[in-house]
Amino acid sequence: MKIRYDRETCIGMFQCVDEWDAFQKNMDAGKAELTGATEVEEDVFELEVPDGAELDAEFAARACPVDAIELYDDDGEQVI
Repeated sequence: MKIRYDRETCIGMFQCVDEWDAFQKNMDAGKAELTGATEVEEDVFELEVPDGAELDAEFAARACPVDAIELYDDDGEQVI
């Protein structure tokens, strides 16, 4: 499972931070940060979801009010 985070779209509500500890508050930028993620495009980050963290990643994606977080299964199909 892979999570994709569009930092440009983020509006800094930090609801993802409450759902999964892979997201951290960056108060200076007013945006969340996805810890350990790789920047694959400008301001777009991806991270393989660790085993056992799938539910937390799903909650983080669902909690985002602006859909800045997408979740993909192992086949590359978007689930959120």
